[in-house]
Amino acid sequence: MDVDLERTTMNDSTPNTAPPVPQDVATPTGEAPAVPQDVATPTGEAPPPKLTGAGAPKTLEDLHIDELLHIVVDRNCSDLHVCAASEPIIREDGALKKLNYEKFTPQQTQRMLYEIIADEHIQRFETTLELDFSYQLPKRARFRVNLYRDRGAVAAAFRLISNRIPTVRELNLPPILDQLTERPRGLVLVTGPTGSGKSTSLAAMINHINTTRAVHIITIEDPIEYLHTHKLSVINQRELGSDTKSFGNALRACLREDPDVLLVGEMRDTETIALAITAAETGHLVFATLHTNNAAESIDRMIDVFPPGQQEQIRVQLSNNIVAIAAQQLLPRASGPGRVPANEVMLASPAIRNLIRENKTHQIPSMIQTSGAQGMMSMDQCLRDLYMKGLITLDEAMTRCQNVEELKKMINLGGAQGGAPPTKR
Repeated sequence: MDVDLERTTMNDSTPNTAPPVPQDVATPTGEAPAVPQDVATPTGEAPPPKLTGAGAPKTLEDLHIDELLHIVVDRNCSDLHVCAASEPIIREDGALKKLNYEKFTPQQTQRMLYEIIADEHIQRFETTLELDFSYQLPKRARFRVNLYRDRGAVAAAFRLISNRIPTVRELNLPPILDQLTERPRGLVLVTGPTGSGKSTSLAAMINHINTTRAVHIITIEDPIEYLHTHKLSVINQRELGSDTKSFGNALRACLREDPDVLLVGEMRDTETIALAITAAETGHLVFATLHTNNAAESIDRMIDVFPPGQQEQIRVQLSNNIVAIAAQQLLPRASGPGRVPANEVMLASPAIRNLIRENKTHQIPSMIQTSGAQGMMSMDQCLRDLYMKGLITLDEAMTRCQNVEELKKMINLGGAQGGAPPTKR
């Protein structure tokens, strides 16, 4: 269950920490960076988080969670982890770092986290042992929070959500994503692993519609992340738990609420996927997310959740109503802080629709690779371009690619012999 909580602090300014925290460069996507590929130690184990700050560790007695959240905002981190037997831990540019505080006790984590939720939500958490909600740091930022239990103690993960919604251009995403928002109907998927920037990319696309078209937009989220205001469009945001009981209930109801555009925060089950496809089929433009790594995998995932007897029907419906799939991941910059987005873009051309209808999704990657003139791009082609521009390292490109040998051929054909990007003349 989710609830949107807001709280006014006694002091809205950045808390008094010593030494002052430096301002780091923001990530290009403005979104939480992806989990990094940690460098292994000689024993093959990932190194522990580094300790940040000098001097004696600061006490956690009477500390309010807002003080730690101000640090997250000041340093443009993506996450804060609070758990017993550990110092507060932030994720900065994809790397975990310990803040220079004492280690939490179970009593301290419970006190600190229970301070920011109401009594009824404490009871709900102690019944279900899970709680999702959003938390407002007044005048600074919002956080998506997951409260959970860790070996009997209360723990939480806070994900930073900026108050400002960036544009597709500011996020360095393919311009074709803005063009997709102009479609009158159909299903558009943004996919990728956790922390790959899906929510921010979708927020940018919805905001583009909100500022350029007079339509009715309804979002169904768990919880609400980016807050939209009514601009040229009318936009209603519904949160799981406080505004609706389930994605399925909200989708069925919203079809009677005169929508033009729907956003489904996540397609988690058979019912939600079926309703999203039906909504696209009945003349709505539907945006949704999946935790899949590429376009072909996304198609297979949506079809495979249905019983064998229904899969042929869903395959035909999906082939007729899919508009595009954008798979996304975030990579560390080759030099300096920040992250770079890499995107695979599949557009539903007649050839792609035919492959879906005939259950030949394994041919979709090669079709994407040969359809660049139509605006498509494979993940490996995008990684090649990022490497040739010097934005990412060769090792990172090889780690994240789908076909190592194919990527090597593309880089060599691009003129990058010996594993180094070409220099500008």
